[in-house]
Amino acid sequence: PGSFVEVEPFRRHLGAGLRMPSLGPHTDGVVAGSGTVDGRRVFVYAQDFSILGGSLGAAHATKIHKVMDLALATGSPLIGLNDSGGARIQEGVMALDGYGGIFRRHVEASGVIPQISVILGPCAGGAAYSPALADFTFMVRGTAQLYLTGPDVVHAATGERVSHEELGGAEVHSRQSGVATFVHEDEQSCLDEVRYLLSMLPSNNLESPPSSPVADATGDERPALARIVPVEPNRPYDIRAVITELVDDGDFVEPHEHWAPNVVCALARIRGTVVGIVGNQPLVLAGVLNIAAAQKAARFVRFCDAFNIPLVTLVDVPGFLPGTGQEHDGIIRHGAKLLYAYCEATVPRIQVILRKAYGGAYIVMDSRSIGADYAVAWPTNEIAVMGAEGAVNVLFRKDLAASTDPEALRANLIREYKSDLVHPYYAAERGLVDDVIDPADTRAVVANALEMLADKRKSPTPRKHGNVPL
Repeated sequence: PGSFVEVEPFRRHLGAGLRMPSLGPHTDGVVAGSGTVDGRRVFVYAQDFSILGGSLGAAHATKIHKVMDLALATGSPLIGLNDSGGARIQEGVMALDGYGGIFRRHVEASGVIPQISVILGPCAGGAAYSPALADFTFMVRGTAQLYLTGPDVVHAATGERVSHEELGGAEVHSRQSGVATFVHEDEQSCLDEVRYLLSMLPSNNLESPPSSPVADATGDERPALARIVPVEPNRPYDIRAVITELVDDGDFVEPHEHWAPNVVCALARIRGTVVGIVGNQPLVLAGVLNIAAAQKAARFVRFCDAFNIPLVTLVDVPGFLPGTGQEHDGIIRHGAKLLYAYCEATVPRIQVILRKAYGGAYIVMDSRSIGADYAVAWPTNEIAVMGAEGAVNVLFRKDLAASTDPEALRANLIREYKSDLVHPYYAAERGLVDDVIDPADTRAVVANALEMLADKRKSPTPRKHGNVPL
């Protein structure tokens, strides 16, 4: 409170547009400036729908450009409060030029400072690309709408009638499109969560995230973990319960909670250190990886890597989702995004294999082969090309067909396969995991690994940039 310093409060458009007065109202529909959140500097702009519908004209855009430039120059987070009807039609191409300047600055700041967009009302047309380029997008249920073309244009172009909420409401973007990272019931809770998220993030890519008072974890046993995760590989459980046991005070922030729920991403602290957690969710689609899950996890991994946040990957994955729909829609290309993100990451990377880790999905979930720094497995782990039942059916198809008692033979072959290839220490004996641990020790093991890797330094290969399989 009291820290906000406004810039250019008297700015207004000076050139007459189509049927507009020669002098517009002060602020030109956007309030911009800087203040502090928990003592840390942030830059913010807030569009004012009561002035020209919050529409973006040249003067409006110039004020946003200014705070974006200042945020980047000072290494401070940028927060945009969006409530705008889009480009100011009366100003023509100058409004579009203003949007272009905003988008260019978003890209320049990407991976340098955290960028947060908050949708508090309509955000239409070109305005929708600021949230798309931000690191996190918040929406308020019932009042926020986000779309490129509104219901009237959709009806004129396609004949389809759709409401603002059905086209671009918070539920649509949190569950279907994946544009909304967080959804809240009202503005107050939304802004409170923006502040809380900032407490997990560094101000810029040259800093580490804020640490909290150390919560001891090195000797902290969590026997509940063995009860949460069933030994049987096909029984579901909630990976969030595992995360709750691992992190300080059971407290974590989950981006994209309702989109691609078969993988869970979370920001939390372990012994005071902020970490990014990626975990398969056996409650949804048995925890398989599909197109949406790969996209969600890849973007999260890249964010954490950009802002010096160590990664902890909790693996319980049966594979990629099979089917013509996934294959034809490009699961190979989209799955490669997650593979690329992990391979490129230079932050400390810890892998914990809870139960099953099959096939290419095991590799993609930050395996030792793609660069995990420290990998451990529970005694229930099954690391293999595929499950024992599937493997036996493939390898011994002819033997089973010729057998007078195929079920008994299958059972014996499954036992043999598990005994020879997927016993708990098979991967450890070959250096693919560092240790097989008691589940109760997982929090302590991860905390010790984070301490061990705290000073990790790895310079990327010199190049202009890689070619992410977008």
